[in-house]
Amino acid sequence: MDREIDEFLLELLRSRSPTGSEREAADVVEKYAGAASAGGVRRDVLGNRYAVYGSGDKTLMLAGHMDEIGFIVSYIDEDGFLFFEQLGGHDNVMLPGRRVAVITKNGYVFGVTGKRAVHLMDAKERKEVPETHQVWIDIGAQSRAEAEKLVRIGDPVVYDTAVRRLSPTRYAARAFDDRAGCYCVFEALRRLSRDSAKTDYRVVSVATTQEEIGTRGALTAAYGIDPQVGLAVDVDHATDFPTCDRRRFGHIRLGKGPVISRGPNINPKVFERLAECAEREGIPYQIGAESRPTGTDARVIQMTRGGVATGLLGIPLRYMHTPSEVADLDDIEGCVRLIAAFAKSLKNSDDFSF
Repeated sequence: MDREIDEFLLELLRSRSPTGSEREAADVVEKYAGAASAGGVRRDVLGNRYAVYGSGDKTLMLAGHMDEIGFIVSYIDEDGFLFFEQLGGHDNVMLPGRRVAVITKNGYVFGVTGKRAVHLMDAKERKEVPETHQVWIDIGAQSRAEAEKLVRIGDPVVYDTAVRRLSPTRYAARAFDDRAGCYCVFEALRRLSRDSAKTDYRVVSVATTQEEIGTRGALTAAYGIDPQVGLAVDVDHATDFPTCDRRRFGHIRLGKGPVISRGPNINPKVFERLAECAEREGIPYQIGAESRPTGTDARVIQMTRGGVATGLLGIPLRYMHTPSEVADLDDIEGCVRLIAAFAKSLKNSDDFSF
């Protein structure tokens, strides 16, 4: 069945918001979530954005990070080429030959990442993965002075790729990680508000910052909110493509529903409640095993103050941390519905200790 992409999600995917410079995505959150939040969307000094629904004595924190991987300009050579450091984890195989956008105080400066052409390499060099300092950004400048009129050291950079529909429900985009999760936590809150849903818990949706360099926004947000229950929503590795060893990485498929994680980072009662909600609502879901603290916001939410009963939902994603990640809108819709059902299921009498 065809599923049109929600304008809220589409605008999030089109926003350019590398870690530490999330303002564009934050503006989209404020635009779409403001009317659903008591008092509008609040911000803090790390750039997190907060929306609130309900007024219970206990709090459910919903976290989806809005930053993406990128680069930061670190040097401009005498010929006007930009060199950079990485923001977040990149596969260096992907670096050369990409169109990029440098985000400056005066707008975007567009360029391409360059390295020596294959014709100018010897046989050994052709087999080597380039190190970051061996790749540069060409903005068309002919000197350092010309480049410095456009770009400053410290300007952030992202890949410049468009959102593309691949099939009736599947899309390719630069930053499903984690605009999809960010969308889910705010869209769920918007639907709770639209339906005037009864919730015992106060629900606080947070667009967190700087997840890609250490879940930093969620760390301070969770401390400030002091929730009793937390739910992080991120992407999870789909393994339904050639060469992926499912004995090592499990079997997660696009279009088969959100992933409910289990493991030490997850409160077992929260996991069971999420599974019960999915089954009651007829939402397809998959189960993922996490043997250690995850690389998501769930890691720091769980360890906040005296501890938080934490769950983790994942949206299956192919080709994570590349310029062309692929997700299925059915999984994203299922995730929104599951979050809303979970929020409505919470009762003041619930005890998540074990």
